Amino acid sequence: MEVKARMPGKVDEVKVKVGDAVKKGDILFVVEAMKMKTPVPCPQDGAVKELKVEAGSRLSAGEVMAVIE
Repeated sequence: MEVKARMPGKVDEVKVKVGDAVKKGDILFVVEAMKMKTPVPCPQDGAVKELKVEAGSRLSAGEVMAVIE
């Protein structure tokens, strides 16, 4: 499953790394948009297969941030 940015912004923190086991609701990223920091939760249980962004990356709405299997 792809985890996508809900809005444009900047990746403030990456809380996971490739291979990490994650559960639904775990925080994967913190994104800063319009001077507000918003956590990005994991949509399902699984493992982080791929990270497409890093701290400091600029995001567009709908951009894929990670892949969870």
